[in-house]
Amino acid sequence: MSIAQAKRFSLEEYHKLTELGFFHEDDHIELINGEIIQMVAKGTTHETCLRRLWKELPKLIGDRATLQSQAPITLPPNSEPEPDFAIVRNSTDDYLSAHPSPSDVLLVMEVADSSLSYDQDVKIPLYAKAGIADYWIFNLFDNYLECYSEPYQDNQGKYGYLNKRIVLVKMAIALPCFPDLSLDLSRVFPAKLNL
Repeated sequence: MSIAQAKRFSLEEYHKLTELGFFHEDDHIELINGEIIQMVAKGTTHETCLRRLWKELPKLIGDRATLQSQAPITLPPNSEPEPDFAIVRNSTDDYLSAHPSPSDVLLVMEVADSSLSYDQDVKIPLYAKAGIADYWIFNLFDNYLECYSEPYQDNQGKYGYLNKRIVLVKMAIALPCFPDLSLDLSRVFPAKLNL
């Protein structure tokens, strides 16, 4: 008796499907562990947090690195997530020849409300396995920033981060890649609506 199994895609196959026009421009998808994942729709709180990050991060980073939003990061052999934000090393061709790879990534940031468990349970091991040193989740459900650092692999072959730090909304945090630059979280997290 045979059991049906989902098709897993390599990065090369995924890129070929994109080139062939298999996906539409407005499809919100990413390749995670060989699976093409449809991303959930974003609510107003999520979008407001993104807009606020777009106001703050470029002012902070300036020309010291490249800021990208909802753009691919190539994680061989079979993942290409599109995090809400990533700070990557400057590239002479602005990544025209290839998407940033793990060695280019200085910090990955996700904004999470309905996607919180996915960003914690799927993305943490994904980024840790790729050797991404620092991963932040702007947790809109609990209204604080989760900062993960120091990727590791345990004896069972599972990946994660040794350190998890919680930073509250009224605090500021230094960027791990640029310790002299601090992000004021009160300027990022949206105020809670009294409904």
